[in-house]
Amino acid sequence: MFRIQFLPESFFVCLHTRTDHFQFNSMESKFHFTVNPQSNLLKFKQLIDSINEAISKNLLQVGDMLPSVNQICKESALSRDTVFKAYAELKNRGVIESVPNRGYFVAKAVTKVFLFLDTFKAYKEVLYGSFLDSLPETIAIDLHFHHYNIDDFEKIIKESIGKYTKYIIMNFDHERVPEITSQIPASKLLVIDWDVNAQPGTSTIHQDFGQSLYDSLVSGLDLIRKYEKFIYLYPSFTYHPKESIEFFEKFCSDYKIPHQTLYDFKKFDLQKGELYLLVSDRTLAKFLDQCHQKNLVLGQDVGVISYNETPMKKYVKDGITVISTDFELMGKKIAEFVTTGEKVNMVIPTKLTIRKSL
Repeated sequence: MFRIQFLPESFFVCLHTRTDHFQFNSMESKFHFTVNPQSNLLKFKQLIDSINEAISKNLLQVGDMLPSVNQICKESALSRDTVFKAYAELKNRGVIESVPNRGYFVAKAVTKVFLFLDTFKAYKEVLYGSFLDSLPETIAIDLHFHHYNIDDFEKIIKESIGKYTKYIIMNFDHERVPEITSQIPASKLLVIDWDVNAQPGTSTIHQDFGQSLYDSLVSGLDLIRKYEKFIYLYPSFTYHPKESIEFFEKFCSDYKIPHQTLYDFKKFDLQKGELYLLVSDRTLAKFLDQCHQKNLVLGQDVGVISYNETPMKKYVKDGITVISTDFELMGKKIAEFVTTGEKVNMVIPTKLTIRKSL
């Protein structure tokens, strides 16, 4: 079982484990804590984070003594309840151990990993859950989001430099991304989901948005031919890779499928005989609304192929056809990079899963 503790800008995920035997170092603690008054984190959470970081950097090692509760209270002007709360949480996680009449000691090494996603959507929850489930019990994760904002992207990465053993980052298509990520040693960096702006020599675990889309559509060619027109709705608000447009249009041209790429979401007006390729769940909701309003039967009068598998798409309207990579496999492979440290360049397969909507 694992415990998840949510923090305002990040959260740490630690798994409860049995502590191995170790030798205690009863010398004066090497650890000193200072409250950051500018932080949004509660003080006890700052203390937890600071201890985890010290262990991750080997400033504290297994068997080292931590400051006593009284010492931290005196040095940092914290209440005893605050320090006890932090130590109790670390003890529950198995990170520290208390020894009667001696104090608190580091019980196990902690590896801290920086995980930087674009946004948190349903399919990324699958990736994230698989990643966590595949990690050993000594890994702590700090999760951040950049929301495609280059200034936030730069600020958060700059603040993270030197604090983590591994950096897992979802890049995006902006000219400043390579310069920003170059601050991270290549051996510690893994670019995931999309390999855009990945520096030479950087590890990647990603999906292909071009040829894999083409091949997926070919696998559903007979069902696609049921419809009079195939429309790719690529709204202005999406950050989906633009190379997908090229391969969609190539597929339709190669197989003589009447088609259109629609960029203006406001002009979306579903008509009988149309098949849509949708890259946004927001547009999928609008599509289903118009089906209902116009009494169009999904999979007969109109069709839809949605990008990215989510648990709910298996059940909505008896099943939404999807083109998707395997996010569960991606999560497992990311965990392998964290635990082994071996360089990797892997493309996770993408496939068409046919359901009643096609």
